[in-house]
Parts: sequence; C-alpha cells; structure tokens
Amino acid sequence: MSTPTLTVKSTRETPAMTAAKPHEAPQTAVKTATNARIRVYVALFLFLAVGGCALDLWTKTWIFKLLGMPNTHQPWVLWDGVFSLTTSLNEGALFSIGQGFALGFAVLSIGAALGITYWLAFKGAIREPILVVALGLIMAGIGGNLYDRLGWHGLTWHDPPARVGQTVYAVRDWLHFCVMGQDGKAIFNWPVFNLADCFLVVGAGLLFVQSLRTPQQVEVKSV
Repeated sequence: MSTPTLTVKSTRETPAMTAAKPHEAPQTAVKTATNARIRVYVALFLFLAVGGCALDLWTKTWIFKLLGMPNTHQPWVLWDGVFSLTTSLNEGALFSIGQGFALGFAVLSIGAALGITYWLAFKGAIREPILVVALGLIMAGIGGNLYDRLGWHGLTWHDPPARVGQTVYAVRDWLHFCVMGQDGKAIFNWPVFNLADCFLVVGAGLLFVQSLRTPQQVEVKSV
C-alpha cells in the first residue's frame, strides 16, 4: 500500500509577486510629487512669514533709532510734498483705525494667527500657491504688528506727562504719503503706516483674487 504524499505550498512571495503592481506605480509617483510640492509650499510660507516679519521689525527699529520718538525730529523727506519717513505710534489697528484698543487687537491678532495655522494644516490651504503666499504675507503682518502691540520693542512714552515712563503698547509706523497743495495745505494725507500694513493689504488682496476663482479651480483633491 502506497503512503499518501502531503504537498505543502509555500506562502513565501517571490520577487515577482512582491513587485509593485503596474497601476500602483503612477499613484506612488503622484503622491511623492505632491508631498515634495507641499514641502516647497511650507518653506515658502515660512520664508514669507518669518522673513517679512523680520524685515518689518528691522525697518521700524532702524527708523526709530534714526529719527527718535514722534515729534522729536523732523521727518526725512524723500519726495518733497508727497512722501516722507517719519515716526508715529499707533494704538489702533491697520492705518490707525480703532485708536486705544491695542491689547484688544493683540488678542484678535493671536486668534488670526491660530486660524491661519489651522487653515494651512487641516483645511488644505497649504496645497494652493496663492493661498500660501497670501497667508504668509498676512502672518508676517500680524507678527510684526503683534510684536509692537505687546510692547516688546521696549519703548516708553515720553509724552504726555501722565504717561511718561510707561511701556508703549502701540505699533511703530514710519511711512507717510501726504500730498501738499501750492497753498501749503494737504490735498491727500494718508495715515502713517509700516511694512506690516503693506503685507496685510497685499495678502488680503491675494485672498480676494483667490475668492474670484471658480470652485473647480480651487478644489483640493486628496491623494
């Protein structure tokens, strides 16, 4: 009587079996390219946010060292009757709106910064180049002005007498457009501003441009 033969099939996968399936290769390539693009966008955002904030703070420190506190030196006129560099302290918001609420605007600024971070990290904004640039510039503007509103610039009031020696919780402004007429009166007098304000305005403009795009253009596809 013959003995039954037991055949055992090996479960070990051969190289041919473990090789990537043909349809998986393009997906892997797309995912790799997408991740690389996201890393570039993250770097771009950080460059704009950190670099823009640093530039704003440096220019404000430079001009205040050069011209001193407001009303202590004559403005530095670059275009007679049109544009000059001066120093001003703004306890309000953008372009001197809402004077006297510096700490309140500081709280709003922190909330806005957290909102931008959430939008980038969890809502797919990091995949849209226009949004990355816009939010990077806005974050730079928020950071530059928030630094001042928290009083980290180290300035103290020299006037009025009741506030002399107190910490300045105000934004340092220094760019001034003021068009003068032949009679010596101002035809156009824009509030004194700084680079952070410029970053905020440009960033908001880019957000507006992004909002005009069709849903199909701004849709973020997951990979």
